[in-house]
Amino acid sequence: MAGFDDIKGQDSTVTHFKNAIKLNKISHGYIINGEQGMGKKMMADAFSMTLQCEKKGDNPCMVCHSCRQALTRNNPDIRWIVHEKPNVISVEEIRKQINSDVYIKPYSNEYKIYIVDEASKMNTAAQNALLKTLEEPPAYVVILLLTDNKDMMLQTILSRCVTMELRPVRDNIVENYLIEKAGIADYRAKEICSFAGGNIGRAVNLAGSDDFLELKENVVKVVKGIGRMTVMDINTAIKEIQEYKDSINEYIDLLITWYRDVLLYKSCRGYKNIIFYDNINEIEKQAQLISFEAIERVLKELDGIKGKLKINVNFDVVMELVFMTMRDCFIYG
Repeated sequence: MAGFDDIKGQDSTVTHFKNAIKLNKISHGYIINGEQGMGKKMMADAFSMTLQCEKKGDNPCMVCHSCRQALTRNNPDIRWIVHEKPNVISVEEIRKQINSDVYIKPYSNEYKIYIVDEASKMNTAAQNALLKTLEEPPAYVVILLLTDNKDMMLQTILSRCVTMELRPVRDNIVENYLIEKAGIADYRAKEICSFAGGNIGRAVNLAGSDDFLELKENVVKVVKGIGRMTVMDINTAIKEIQEYKDSINEYIDLLITWYRDVLLYKSCRGYKNIIFYDNINEIEKQAQLISFEAIERVLKELDGIKGKLKINVNFDVVMELVFMTMRDCFIYG
């Protein structure tokens, strides 16, 4: 658990929350939106702890009674909403944990704060139930909705909340964090940073994952052989990557990085900023064989995959289409 000063690269959101606290202009509802690993929980912790801190500064002191309770998740006036089913937050859970509780005054703090993680998992009934509280909340109530897809929220919810966007941070911030906080060697930190997409949480996970190296090796094997693959070979490759379905976003990011490397080498005729530098001979070869137009087709296809998989489009079909596009670079590019 951290204070605002421990949150890196989200300066505008931190400044907004600090100013709201200083000026005593606290909204009853906030949406903290950003992809997994961006620090939504850290931001919610820092804001809620600071609001309740007995020192009344713009950062939690970490030593007062309220802060010490929060650090162990035992502050009775900071409530994290829990849900039994992994993919849905039900109306009963919202009614029981928020609606029926909000009119009980804070036990020992100025505010009563409710934090709903994965808020986009609230079904329509749950969101409508929450809306009733957001429309006329008691003066001491603050509700934080953490989501990676605010578009899943009802427009009426969005209109009653202040939305804070957590965005990708600069690569040098991610790299420095890995070196200073996670103890990663600088050359390794640079490589991980290239695949993290400005997401510190993802970078930390990649740094500690042996699976990432295996994932990278599989991607390299596929892109090296794709030009000679038959339809049967492609289907076999797709079956092999079924075991990576839980890491499919990282797999796709690696594919995107490979083709961006090819595009970069083709454009600049040099090694500078190539991420897959240990495969530079293959990068150079493909840069000579694949046209600019073909690379753009592949990158466009890859950019659209995550959205398709998010709405449960058939995994095999989506991957077959993109692999065929990758193969056709060599045939028609």
